[in-house]
Amino acid sequence: MAVTSRAPRAAESAVSPYLAFDHLATMVAVVSPGGRCVFANAAFEHVLGLSRRSVQRGSLFDWFVDGGLVRETVSAVSRNQFSTSRLDAQLRRPGGLPPDVVPVHVIVNQMDASLDVVIELVEIQQQTRMDREERALGQAQATKELIRNLAHEIKNPLGGIRGAAQLLEMEVDSKALTEYTRVIIGEADRLQALVDRLLAPHRRPHVVGDVNIHEVCERVRSLIMAEFPRGLEVERDYDISIPDFRGDREQLIQAVLNIAHNAAQALSERIAGGDARITLRTRVARQVTLGKQRHRLALELHIEDNGPGIPEDIRDRIFYPLVSGRDGGSGLGLTLAQTFVQQHQGMIECESEPGRTIFKIVMPLHSPQPPAAGAADAHVWAGHETHLDR
Repeated sequence: MAVTSRAPRAAESAVSPYLAFDHLATMVAVVSPGGRCVFANAAFEHVLGLSRRSVQRGSLFDWFVDGGLVRETVSAVSRNQFSTSRLDAQLRRPGGLPPDVVPVHVIVNQMDASLDVVIELVEIQQQTRMDREERALGQAQATKELIRNLAHEIKNPLGGIRGAAQLLEMEVDSKALTEYTRVIIGEADRLQALVDRLLAPHRRPHVVGDVNIHEVCERVRSLIMAEFPRGLEVERDYDISIPDFRGDREQLIQAVLNIAHNAAQALSERIAGGDARITLRTRVARQVTLGKQRHRLALELHIEDNGPGIPEDIRDRIFYPLVSGRDGGSGLGLTLAQTFVQQHQGMIECESEPGRTIFKIVMPLHSPQPPAAGAADAHVWAGHETHLDR
């Protein structure tokens, strides 16, 4: 009994020296030679979806598909056979959380003046994701420069073409010829509108205020349900503990609306059958690295649909301007969504297969700030939104 009663206090006292590990984006655990988890950091909690206390209850080896191999490695390091050892393993996730198994690199290190060892687990997909993020940021910057240069090259001659067509229209007497000049003017105006839409996110000032992500989701949901009143269900799966954060509410509504509207359009066959579904899901993520910066707290917003999926030949290009998976689509909706999210230091990821497509928006949660005394409302509400398809 005495040993049992002292064990929790000993474990609690051992936690404090390791709290610095909570600042790491990779999973870290301190383990005894027998496998008892002395400490697990916040990243470990997040990946397993469990509290630190739950992780510490049993043997760490039980969380691995091949726990015996991890046990042998930990034992060898704790006996000073090696100062560091590495292996690849698979970490189980409890409770049916997808994915059920997470492939990881396991790095086992000795600790000074202790038989315990430090285990670092790096998700094999994490480096791939970071590389993909970096490519996406580079592509977005290149796209921005391309759009600006292209818009400049198009707008100057476009104005001349339109002006010449107007002058020509005033000179001709034939109605048949006037129809041709009106076609020229109409097409010039259409191209001008397209250029303006491409430049819109780069021209508009970033209006920052306090944002509640669930108000954003509810606004988008009401707009989608108004346009698709039958055959489509928009489900909510909200983590109501998510705090308000600093951001541009109008931009975020537009970004989420563009994605959700794309999903609704892709669900046309299921809407006709009455079983179309879009899910808006919010979660908090901890110790998230976005770009090259680590954030203690981040928001995850999933927009999931049960449609046919994105065609495989354009999956890697869906955020490029003018790339669309639908006949008649402008191919600007996802480009604008990505731009707006990146202006919030966030990123968008996409996973798609037949029957299930998920767009995941990840953004840092910056604490809201109280408005200055007498300050006007930061938001100018236009009363309507526009959506652009993919």
